[in-house]
Amino acid sequence: MGTNHQKWMERALQQAQDSFGQGGLPIGSVLVRHLKNGEDVLIGEGHNQRVQEGDPIAHGEMDCLRKAGRQRTYRDTTIYTTLSPCMMCTGTIVQFRIPRVVIGENRNFGGNEEFLRGQGVEVVILDDEKCAALMARFIAERPDVWNEDIGEE
Repeated sequence: MGTNHQKWMERALQQAQDSFGQGGLPIGSVLVRHLKNGEDVLIGEGHNQRVQEGDPIAHGEMDCLRKAGRQRTYRDTTIYTTLSPCMMCTGTIVQFRIPRVVIGENRNFGGNEEFLRGQGVEVVILDDEKCAALMARFIAERPDVWNEDIGEE
């Protein structure tokens, strides 16, 4: 299993930047399969599309998993996300038994890391400055959309 977390987080961050450029929430995600020969292969990538698609469950991780398509197993995968996953995305990670989640940052939003760990998921928090800065910028510029996304008034 590879551990090139920064490479894959950069790819997730590009997805987040694409969403931000489209007026959406800057949250990106990639799903990587770890091959027995030590190589990592991208299976899917996506970004939050709640605003763009008008779909309340089109979070970054959900879009990534949809684009990855049906998988026979997720036990040899890692999901990368630029922001700590919400409870819906956390539940999906647990449901499909994705064994590892690598989080770009959890300064702007967090709270489900311990739940994931309690379900046997390995949680790696990179505390990536670029992920944190992009999300902080979005929250400052679009607090109404951010509050809608996290269920606040």
